[in-house]
Amino acid sequence: MSLSLTLACLWAVVANILAMMPSKDQHWRNAYVLIAVGIPLLGYVTLQHGPWIALLVLAGGCSILRWPVMYLARWIRQSLRHSTGPAE
Repeated sequence: MSLSLTLACLWAVVANILAMMPSKDQHWRNAYVLIAVGIPLLGYVTLQHGPWIALLVLAGGCSILRWPVMYLARWIRQSLRHSTGPAE
């Protein structure tokens, strides 16, 4: 297994361990750190294995960090709704 996929698997294991730990802020601080580490790691996977494997790794990361992804989708949908509204 390549270094990038090994690091991606290690990222997933660490994410699951952090999810089992108690947290006062509902794990948002952990999610920010995982996102900050995961984005360059996803670029590294893309560089070594191409976009299709990177999409699989992205889907795995989105399944682990599903709440930040859902909040981002709501924010985008809400901002698009307000920007395409009727002109006054």
